[in-house]
Amino acid sequence: MKVLIPGSFDPPTFGHLDIIRRCIEIFDEVMIGVVSNPDKQPMFASSIRVEMLKENILVENLTNVTVKEFDGLLVEFAKQEKIDFIVKGVRAMTDFDYEFQMAQVNKDLDTLETLFIPGKPEYGYISSSLVKELYRLGGDVSSFIPNTVLERLQNE
Repeated sequence: MKVLIPGSFDPPTFGHLDIIRRCIEIFDEVMIGVVSNPDKQPMFASSIRVEMLKENILVENLTNVTVKEFDGLLVEFAKQEKIDFIVKGVRAMTDFDYEFQMAQVNKDLDTLETLFIPGKPEYGYISSSLVKELYRLGGDVSSFIPNTVLERLQNE
């Protein structure tokens, strides 16, 4: 089975990597879809986010994982890539509320099912938005993101 983990990954966090690792244990193939959404005003260009994810996949020696950038409808990208399921990591009920709505829309647009994986408690409060805000305010984010991502932030 081939699954897609979509997201902005701006920047990738330990929570993201945890969901990827856990999917590798369950599914045959894992694709990470980095959405190119300029409306979100990302800190990093989507091509850089793809590079950061690939770097961490190499560092952690994760197998059966590919990373691709996409724009447009998720269901169209999933169809093009022959995806069996979408996987979304959720940290809290606020994540679930939003992701549940998106799962229903994707199901209406296509027959694609979404599976939810709860984040581990130690990553439950970490978000890319939090990391960016803390970093911009001079906070230490090294316990939330891999060193390769931290280096990119420091060079930004």
